Amino acid sequence: MAGRLVLASSSPRRRQLLAPLGFELQVSSPEVDESELPGETPRDFVLRVAAKKGRAVAQAHPGQVVLAADTAVVIGARLLGKPKSPDEALAMLRQLSGREHQVLTGVWVTGSTGEHQRAVSTTVRFRPLSDAEARWYVATGEPMDKAGAYAIQERGGMFVESIDGSYSNVVGLPLAQTLELLRAAGMAMPWGEAP
Repeated sequence: MAGRLVLASSSPRRRQLLAPLGFELQVSSPEVDESELPGETPRDFVLRVAAKKGRAVAQAHPGQVVLAADTAVVIGARLLGKPKSPDEALAMLRQLSGREHQVLTGVWVTGSTGEHQRAVSTTVRFRPLSDAEARWYVATGEPMDKAGAYAIQERGGMFVESIDGSYSNVVGLPLAQTLELLRAAGMAMPWGEAP
């Protein structure tokens, strides 16, 4: 069926990005180990984890188009995932304050033409943050399920001074590049475009 897509993600942000495009989404959230491997680059990490999520879900949905993604914030060579505590969220925001960082998403798709994947990077610059506003933001609870402890599309957008690259990538899924991968995987688009 055109536009039918299995999304291997529990991220509400990815659903919110895809749903307005007309995809009929079936969400299947995989349970996979997302630990870093020794010596792994951030790019290799997001690609490996996205593929691991996607393959886990694809086994249960043979013959269907499956999309998986993994997003991380990278500052220097350090990966910032989702904070495990308010203190960790505050520490992440302090690291990002007044500096540039990369938001890196690994996107993995499988369909009738096999597996396809790509890593997309966006550069984000934070303005300097006061300790009071960082603490206030952490107290809202918003940072707790976000890579790098912020959501650009919500209150966290007030920290962003500039962005170079895909905005939707920072939200959690680079839409332009994801559509390219879905076409490559043989998916018909909701607007009637054949693969």
